[in-house]
Amino acid sequence: MTNALLHPFSPPSMPERDFIDIVRGEGSLVYDAAGRDYVDGIANLWLCQIGHGRSEVIDAVTAQMRQIEAYNTFAPFTNGPAARVAEMIVERSPHPDGRVFLGCSGSEAVDTALKIARQFQQRRGQPDRQVIVRRTNGYHGTNFGGTSAQGIAPNREGWGDLVPHFIEVPHDDLEAAASVFAEHGDRIAAVLTEPVQGAGGVYPPVDGYLEGLRRLCDDNGALLILDEVICGFGRTGEWFGAQTFGVVPDLMTFAKGVTSGYQPLSGVILSRSVCDGFEEPGFLLRTGYTYSGHNASCAAGVANIQIIEDEGLVGRANHIGERLREGLTALEGDGLIESWRGMGGIYAAELGRDAISPRNTILEQGVIIRPMGTCLAICPPLVITDDEIGRIIDAMATALE
Repeated sequence: MTNALLHPFSPPSMPERDFIDIVRGEGSLVYDAAGRDYVDGIANLWLCQIGHGRSEVIDAVTAQMRQIEAYNTFAPFTNGPAARVAEMIVERSPHPDGRVFLGCSGSEAVDTALKIARQFQQRRGQPDRQVIVRRTNGYHGTNFGGTSAQGIAPNREGWGDLVPHFIEVPHDDLEAAASVFAEHGDRIAAVLTEPVQGAGGVYPPVDGYLEGLRRLCDDNGALLILDEVICGFGRTGEWFGAQTFGVVPDLMTFAKGVTSGYQPLSGVILSRSVCDGFEEPGFLLRTGYTYSGHNASCAAGVANIQIIEDEGLVGRANHIGERLREGLTALEGDGLIESWRGMGGIYAAELGRDAISPRNTILEQGVIIRPMGTCLAICPPLVITDDEIGRIIDAMATALE
């Protein structure tokens, strides 16, 4: 019998018995069905900032669900947790006077941001501005819009025709972006980029790159969208990557770290200038999701953000980075890796060869990290201990030797 469960980003032919059944988590450790523990060096999937098993979030969600699990936020309805989490998010963002549109997944957030960018230009009387500039290595989810925005070519292939009007530029070449603007500037609605490219290989921007994109957008009437699904909520050492790099975008997507994965929640932060383009009396925003503003998910977000704040986890990302850099530098010095890159609490060890085999050996050592092409990505919970970071580095050394 074939598996009833079709796993994402997995070989459909892989039997269910060959998957590792994760049944429990505590802090930065997760446990399989046989009782074996693993250091969660990828924070589930770039997201569990506060660690696993936090009773504060569990209790907040349970209390909310005992009142009501969820009710839609289409006019004329609202709910307190949705309004509160939106307030907490904008207060910590570069847009304290902005607004938040809520969804469930990062993919939903990206597709919504693309729609908002295009409609903003339409409402400004510029219907020809539909082009979205994307970067190589960019990962923007797997809905149709995000798939079309992928800078990882294999993720775009095999689906047939995708959404039109995307132009790709090399991920670190500002002159190439300037050339695209010179040729297509009057048709460009927005530039879409991660602050630090995550799933495409953990690539921080070269010096001045994001600032250069901001100038190109300003000079040509385009919007800058920062996809903060991975970078948001402390991963880069500030609340958002925008603040780490001192760049103020027009739209920001978020997901993952907003609840640390305790409930699905995502959204788009709109700057005040973008909000002004939609707040005309009589205008109806014709997009949304059944679970936009889901009460229990928003309660998880409120509790999670409060923990990040109370425990200083945003700043702790830099301490984690120091420990990881020390370990990765030692591995490089021993010739076990070619190089490393990253910042805050997100890094990649470049092997220069396929990373699947060493990942499997590292798993046998009780450590989970993520292979991506020729590198191994490390993105642990922001509560990880120094000893647990040591376990990651030791497991890598054993496997790579």
